[in-house]
Amino acid sequence: MQDLIALVPELLLVGVVTGFLAGLLGIGGGMMLVPILTLVLTHRGVDPGMAVKMAIATAMATILFTSAASVRAHHLHGAVRWDLLRGMAPGIVLGGVAAGAGVFSLLKGQGLALVFAAFVGYSSVQMLRGRPPKPGRQMPGPMGQSAVGAGIGLLSGLLGAGGAFLAVPFMTWCNVPIRQAVGTGAALGFPVAAASVLGYLISGWSLPSALPGAFGYLYLPGLLIIVVASMTMAPIGARIAHRSDVRKLRKLFALLLLVLAANMLHHALA
Repeated sequence: MQDLIALVPELLLVGVVTGFLAGLLGIGGGMMLVPILTLVLTHRGVDPGMAVKMAIATAMATILFTSAASVRAHHLHGAVRWDLLRGMAPGIVLGGVAAGAGVFSLLKGQGLALVFAAFVGYSSVQMLRGRPPKPGRQMPGPMGQSAVGAGIGLLSGLLGAGGAFLAVPFMTWCNVPIRQAVGTGAALGFPVAAASVLGYLISGWSLPSALPGAFGYLYLPGLLIIVVASMTMAPIGARIAHRSDVRKLRKLFALLLLVLAANMLHHALA
């Protein structure tokens, strides 16, 4: 109990930062939470491999709440493409459940960390290169959107990220304006998180508690504290996003991804 009390200020700060960035960049906060929660859980004596999985599952669970908080602000600015959300959501749900209920429990924690670093790093480099998309390129049709959604749902469920780290670069590549891509990416976080968390609950149902307050792969005290702080800050970040320069927003998104990828790669190799 004393250990948890000592962690409260740290977890509140993490929630404030991730909630703000979730609203600002539509990333759901999961990519920041995974490395930080992995470090926190490891220091509390959780096996490193299990710590990575618990961090991923707990980070994804927070996205259920941060997505709901940030998407409302983006919607008020007309920045959510609900047609694209409807097109990708079926595939996202299928991929998220498959990841959380099956593939997630079979992979080793170090492997997940390396995959996390590779995909996030690739996304950041592509955005930093800043090559404008071909003028005629558009989002695929309903079947193509569902297929893209399945890939996003699968990878997001494995990595504990809300899907925006793949969806936002893909949508901008297809000539969706960056603000609409960020807003839609925030909205995609909810079906990604809901499907993945369901999968984590299924696959972790019979696991022994790794530490007090843990339920399967979910660390409930950390989830509660972070959610309270992040839901407060997510709408603020979203409002600022719509007052920011588009090019700076894109570069900030890419640089954040690059830092997170480097941090997780270091953790995996260490």
